[in-house]
Amino acid sequence: MTDFRAVTETFSVSPQIGAEDVAAAAAQGFALIINNRPDGEAPGQPTGTEIAAAAAKAGLAYAHIPIVGRPTDEQAQAVRQAADAAGGKVLAFCRSGTRSILAWTIAEAVDGRRSDDELAGLGARAGYDVSGVLGA
Repeated sequence: MTDFRAVTETFSVSPQIGAEDVAAAAAQGFALIINNRPDGEAPGQPTGTEIAAAAAKAGLAYAHIPIVGRPTDEQAQAVRQAADAAGGKVLAFCRSGTRSILAWTIAEAVDGRRSDDELAGLGARAGYDVSGVLGA
């Protein structure tokens, strides 16, 4: 079951997806899937290889940027660079979507693309509290 949460018109986050969700992402016009979850984090979790294969089959680009804990500035910039290069809508996922939106938020804040207030509002609208990475 898809739980894609739009943050902006071009960036969405989601809790863990499966291969069946990749087809739904393609149908919704996504161009890139960013996997922020390390393989083997939980039993029964689809592997990055499985998601990558489903993405290739659906004609979507795929990036694996695993994050454990709070995203580093380097991981946030890697998410930003992948999203900027996507040429279309991006879906980033992890176990709950939190690491994905935090990485995006950190990059947006560091790059000065959006104010802390705007980022907090976008996060809240998508169902996430991003205040812990703002103003740091």
